[in-house]
Amino acid sequence: MGMPSSTATLATPDVIAKYEPVIGLEVHVQLATRTKIFCGCPTSFGAPPNTNVCPVCLGQPGALPVLNRQAVEMAVEAALALNCHVKPRSVFARKNYFYPDLPKGYQISQYDQPLAERGYMDVDIAGVKKRLGVTRVHLEDDAGKSIHEGFKDSDRYTYVDLNRCGVPLIEIVSEPDMRSSDEAYAYLTELKQVLQYVEVSTCDMEKGHLRCDANVSVRRRGAEKFGTKAEVKNLNSFRFLKMALDHEIARQVAVIESGGRVMQETRLFDMDTGETVGMRSKEHAHDYRYFPEPDLVPLRVSDVWIERIRGSMAELPAARRARFIERYGLREYDAQVLTSTRAMGDYFEKVAAVSGDARAAANWVMGDLAALLKQEGKDIAESPVTPENLGRLVALIVHGKISGKLAKEIFPKMFVMSDAPEAIMEREGLAQISDEGVLARIVDEVIAANASQAEQYRGGKTAVLGFLIPAGRSIRRRRTGC
Repeated sequence: MGMPSSTATLATPDVIAKYEPVIGLEVHVQLATRTKIFCGCPTSFGAPPNTNVCPVCLGQPGALPVLNRQAVEMAVEAALALNCHVKPRSVFARKNYFYPDLPKGYQISQYDQPLAERGYMDVDIAGVKKRLGVTRVHLEDDAGKSIHEGFKDSDRYTYVDLNRCGVPLIEIVSEPDMRSSDEAYAYLTELKQVLQYVEVSTCDMEKGHLRCDANVSVRRRGAEKFGTKAEVKNLNSFRFLKMALDHEIARQVAVIESGGRVMQETRLFDMDTGETVGMRSKEHAHDYRYFPEPDLVPLRVSDVWIERIRGSMAELPAARRARFIERYGLREYDAQVLTSTRAMGDYFEKVAAVSGDARAAANWVMGDLAALLKQEGKDIAESPVTPENLGRLVALIVHGKISGKLAKEIFPKMFVMSDAPEAIMEREGLAQISDEGVLARIVDEVIAANASQAEQYRGGKTAVLGFLIPAGRSIRRRRTGC
């Protein structure tokens, strides 16, 4: 999966270091509505091909679109989360092009008057904070899906599934502010987390809920003018985004170093070779013949509506991280882990509230719980241990009712049985005894019943302790009736 030898020769790390990449991302995000943006068809994934369709999303004559209010609210929420200015008036437009999976012959999008613009995100890149601009957020409907493989006659035919036609999308266009594949990776990671936090999308890349294209150019370091850009498509994972950008940067540097000229074009990332390959010359806006959508009135979003949406939004990841550090005294790394998802943050806060010790709660959530969840292939939302029960276990340790070692025995049983720690302790006789008199009587009884082993222990054979401790537990169970 390396680059061609000619590229590798001309674009060594030292040569690449003389150039500055300029990167901007166009991210398409499927909104988490139950129905499509202009009709009542469901957006459910995995339905039989061409069943989630109707005359509107198929573009049949006489069918008129009706805007989905929930899609607008989710788009506004996403724009606010990205610190954008939501415009009081935006206009839908027809983006005209022919493709087999676009039955209308055009896509309903927004062009010169988008829903929102002038936003930003602050990202952490190797411990350095950087603000990356968001040019615009606009609404549009999705096209269908052309299937080029998987059938016995795929060498001769392309199949088309139109279920995705009309699925609501927002397109988030960044400023060309990224200067490395690491910065692009950090931007997309933060963007995904923000959108998941406000629950406008699941951002499941495997289901096509988040798709990314990258605009890439290079210029000599110190130069002000941008180079000629190429758009790289088919970036369906975070790892592939980084690989594609690194290859495309090296390819463009090699072209320039060889005396050639970078062409403005659309390129595809080949996952098998790890290279970008030419697809077609890059389209310009006039190629799409944009014009206002005649079947939809301009979209008006009032200040009252915007503020109502803002007031209902969840706390965003960056704000939550800062609060966890300040309120709970957590390390920055711990705060990042515990805010990685909204569900994880919610779970931790409940454990901290019940236990009364946030740091201990953090250690249990990130340690023992995370390990068992990973082992079982579950996420935090599927945890058999409720946050209340984990909080009670931590509280028992904090208040000296049980030792940390005993808690480690109890916790796996909680995970299997979904029981409260006290219930397991009572059932199995695991409560810690703090009364010295009771402990002394149990020790005396163990020694009396196991005189030979006790003598061996006194003689320095400490391994026999492994026999005496279970014997003590057995006596304790008889005394307590457990």
